[in-house]
Amino acid sequence: MLTKILIFTSFCLTLAACGAEAAPTAVPITAAPTPTLTAVPPTPFRIIGYVTDAVIVELVPFEKLTHINYAFAIPNRDGTLKPMANGWKIDNLVRQAHEHDVQVLISVGGWGHDETFEVLAADPAARDRLVQELVTLVEKHNLDGVDMDWEYPDPVSISPDSAQNYVKLMQALGAEMRARGKLLTAAVVALGEYGAGVDPVIFDEVDFLNLMVYDRGGEGHHSSLEFVQESLAFWRGRGLPPEKMVLGVPFYGRPNYATYKQLVAADPAHALTDEAEWNGRTEFYNGIPTIQEKTRLTLEQASGIMIWTLEQDTLDETSLLQAIYQTVQNAP
Repeated sequence: MLTKILIFTSFCLTLAACGAEAAPTAVPITAAPTPTLTAVPPTPFRIIGYVTDAVIVELVPFEKLTHINYAFAIPNRDGTLKPMANGWKIDNLVRQAHEHDVQVLISVGGWGHDETFEVLAADPAARDRLVQELVTLVEKHNLDGVDMDWEYPDPVSISPDSAQNYVKLMQALGAEMRARGKLLTAAVVALGEYGAGVDPVIFDEVDFLNLMVYDRGGEGHHSSLEFVQESLAFWRGRGLPPEKMVLGVPFYGRPNYATYKQLVAADPAHALTDEAEWNGRTEFYNGIPTIQEKTRLTLEQASGIMIWTLEQDTLDETSLLQAIYQTVQNAP
């Protein structure tokens, strides 16, 4: 176990000494009630960080992670992959990650590529081509697997074929990954109608699912504790085992999409709240207390935390990743 860097009470006193006029009004952090659940099986707790092609590999805190998802490989409608920006970084990232026993997956798709996925998944030839291109990419860069990020397959209420085409794609990809001892995961919607686009048969194909519990519409907090409870209950109700359930948390705010790093740079006291004034508007995000509480909930009800994205975090005692890591290390 690493030497503890953050002592929360000392940090609070340090922030208080910075000057009362600089500190915003703290948003009360209300802990969500702990439900009565069957204990989660003893699965090693996952801490998964997404990085983009802008990542500075030398700044990645590998020692606090179990997995890294490199975003994104972008598919074409015929199942081929677009050339990757800064693809040269992948080999360096994989080498350093493996030195720290951290697994690296290639994340495929992302927001804005739904139409492409719909077309290629409906075409058996394109679907098979994508699977083979991903196999080649994984082997070329010594990656540990694939994270599918189709946002989102349509439920039957919208399209009669989309969900089943997603199943066919994931089954074909899962077979290839398992044959090579690799992982298959997927990022999925937090809850709601589009959650039905992920047929429960997928649960047997994946090693785990990353629940994107952020970007909730409407005014106010886009990633609240209540949203977490609702999402975990939704996927539990659909039959997803807790050992395959990973909670996604944001390292950015809304509506301005300020990064946590920017917010804390503007005022270190922002690390302890969930709201801050930013460009004349109230920015809603997750500070240290909320991230700690989410981590505790996940330790009870799921098997890991996923972060979007590592580049948005600080690198000092205010780090949200550090708060997650220390909460896990200090768990009973």
